[in-house]
This record gives sequence, C-alpha cells and structure tokens, in this order.
Amino acid sequence: MLKRRAVHNDMTDVNGYAAKRLKDMARSLGGLAKTFGKMKEEPGLTKEDGLAALEAASAMVCGSCTGCGIRSQCRSEEGEENYYLYYLLRTFEKKGNVDFEDMPRRFLEVCRRKSDYLGQLNRNLGRATMNLAWKNRFLESRDAVAVQFEEMAGILEEFSGQMERAADVTARWEDSLRALFRKKRIVLDRLLILQYEQEQREVFFTARMTNGRCMTARDAAELIGRVMKASFSPAKDGKTIITRNASSFRFVEDGKYRLLFGSSKVPRGGEEVSGDSYTFKSRLPGQAIMSLSDGMGSGQSANADSERVIEITEQLLETGFSARASLKLVNTVLLLTGQNERPATLDLCLVDLYSGVAEAMKLGAAASFVIGREDVEILESGHVPAGVLNPVDPVLLSRKLWDGDRIVMVSDGVLDAMPGDEKEDAFRDFLAGLPEAGPQETAEMVMTYALSLDGEPKDDMTVLVGGIYGR
Repeated sequence: MLKRRAVHNDMTDVNGYAAKRLKDMARSLGGLAKTFGKMKEEPGLTKEDGLAALEAASAMVCGSCTGCGIRSQCRSEEGEENYYLYYLLRTFEKKGNVDFEDMPRRFLEVCRRKSDYLGQLNRNLGRATMNLAWKNRFLESRDAVAVQFEEMAGILEEFSGQMERAADVTARWEDSLRALFRKKRIVLDRLLILQYEQEQREVFFTARMTNGRCMTARDAAELIGRVMKASFSPAKDGKTIITRNASSFRFVEDGKYRLLFGSSKVPRGGEEVSGDSYTFKSRLPGQAIMSLSDGMGSGQSANADSERVIEITEQLLETGFSARASLKLVNTVLLLTGQNERPATLDLCLVDLYSGVAEAMKLGAAASFVIGREDVEILESGHVPAGVLNPVDPVLLSRKLWDGDRIVMVSDGVLDAMPGDEKEDAFRDFLAGLPEAGPQETAEMVMTYALSLDGEPKDDMTVLVGGIYGR
C-alpha cells in the first residue's frame, strides 16, 4: 500500500511539472504571435509607389526635360499641388489606368511624348499594384500563422490549467477496481484516477492478463463503469485489447447526455451530386459535433468545395482547436488558396455532453432551429461565407439543451422552399407542429415537407438533425 501511494505522489509531481512546462510553451507561442502581428496590410497604393512610378516613367521618356513640371508638382508636400498625386493613385485604382483627361493641363500642352509617358506610367503603376497584391497575400499568410500560434498557446494554457486543477481521487476507487479486475485475471499497475472541474473523470492504468487470454478495452470500460457507477469509454487513440503484455490504457467518463443524429439530402433538380456536405461525430471527449457546408452553386464542383471545408474543420477540432478558432482558420486557409471565388458556407454546432450546452457557430450559413419543450427557437445566421473576408469573426450562438430537444440544421435550399417572404418564421411554425420523433424521422419529415412545396428542388437541400437525450 505504501508503495502504491508513492506512485500516486510521483504522478502528481509529474502532472505539476508538465503543467508548468506547457504554460511556458504557451507564453512562448503567444509571444511569437505578437511578433507576427506587427506588420499591417496596406490598403492601397502609397505616395511612395506613385512617386516611384513617376520617376521611372520620366527616366524612360523625359530624360533631362522638365517642361511640364509634373515631377515637381507631385513631390510637393503641402498645398493644393499635393492633391494631384493622391488623385492620380486613386484614379488608377478605380479605373485600372490613367487617361489623358486625368493628366494636368500643362502636361497635355507642353509634353511632346504624351503617349509614351502615359504608357510607361500605367505600366509602372500596374507593377506597383501587383507587388502590393503579393505583399498583402504574404501578410495574410503571416496572419494565418499568427492565429495558429495564438490558438495553440490557448490550447496549451487551457490544458495546463486542467492538469493543475485535476484532483487525484484514486484512493476512493482503487481497492474495488483492483479486486474486480483481479477476478477477471487482470493485473493493474500504476493506477491513477483524475477528476476535473466538471466532475469528469479519467482512469489511467497499466494492465496485463495472467491467464493467457485477452479482453477488449471496451469490456474493461464496462468494468470500470460498474465500480464507479458511471459510463466510461476507452480513449480514441489508445490500445484496444488487454493481453499478457503490459500496456497503458486511458478511459474517459462519458457525459450525462448523448446526441443521436439523423439526416436527409436531395440534390438540385438535374444534378446527380449535391453541393452540400455534412458530418457528425460523437467520439470526441465530452462533446458531439454537427457541421454542414453549402458550396456555391451545385453539382460536383460545389460538392468538392463544401467537402473541403468540412474536412479541414473536422481535422482542426480533433486536433484540439476551439470551434471559433477552427472557423477562423478555415476562412483564412480558403482565402489564401483562392477559394474566395467559390465561397462555401459553414454551419457548426458543438454540444457539451456534460452540461448540455450547445454552441452554434456560423460563417454565412442559414439559420438553425432548436425544437424545445415549449417552443422552437431560431438561431440566426451570419452573412459572410467562408473564404470571403479576412479577418472575419464567426457568429457565435449558445443555448442550454434539455432532454429531448432537437437541433435542426438546414441548407439554403430548404429555407428557400418555404412559403411567403419570412422563410425562417414559416419554417419555425412548421417545426412547432411536428410530432415527437427521433432525429432521423424528423429529418425525413422536414425533407418531405420541403419537397412537397418546391416540387423539383431548385437548389441542393440538406437537413441535419441532432437529438439530445439523458443517459
């Protein structure tokens, strides 16, 4: 017993050391993010760009001639003459070139090589505009890296705080767990049980079989749940079978709620493939995810765009990025890869399975709806699809869910099929009249109703429903 207690103390010390090191790493990443944030994007051509273009045109065409005085006019730093350089730059940005009527009267009267000069000036301003575009694209790439550093710092900071605040409750369950596993011919070593702020518990141990047989990690999770009076699942990235060779295992307590899913999807009339993509997952620790993306247009190209948005978002969430950071990073990635010409919306809903709180985050997505005990609530949408603006802040909406509540996410095609001008209100009234049903039945009823109104779909239609239920 004394030996086992010493192991617990050692692990507690390791947790404290690891938490401190993670916090130091978070500070370093935060400092790097601030360093990246010092450069600012240029909004347009500057005075220096204009003067350089004029000087280059004069060197190519004018030589020593100063008859028109345009260089001295644009170099003046005060008075009305300085206004002309500003006018010249804004004119080029607006029209893409400078014409004769945009030049000073003295230049038109005196200069004998007006066409040559104007051609050189337009070429030089065009090069400056191209350089500005590349510079801003580089700065956008830098901003994406800075955001990643900031979010990684936040993740490490949060994780280190969890480690510091975790309570070691091993002593409460140790004897019972060892006794039950011993009956199954399993030897437990280095047992550690941690309890976090939301009373979520994690069980760590090294185990081996003594009778030459094996046991799945899922069966071991059931044994843990039997002792600790709760439901546990093996960690996603852990080993799946206990054998005679000692291995380490981790088990996570399931939340108080579970989320069941249903979906229905119909492509636009005349198309074989829908431009909408969606996913749902309930295997992430303590949370479930629903996401829906509507690609611009329809068919295969729209489907490829929306699938890409969904895949990137899913990877970021599984890595540990927050939902808000994931949406911002997805927007930046799509912007940098040129997908701003074919933007895709993104609708993301994360449900905390311990508290039952749902967070909906949107980039240009249609409204979502929550069918509650007494009424149907509309979760309003954002207006900017992913890959259009940078920087962009996702629209964040939060709501507490109760046993039996259903979340309904739809693409634009479903809402557009609703009667009248107030599409969201009409859809809410329809949902309020639906009978009690499971998520899949709800999704099918919604799709059947939308198709009955629209006949052949004029746009891709997708319905995603999540129902929350107490365990």
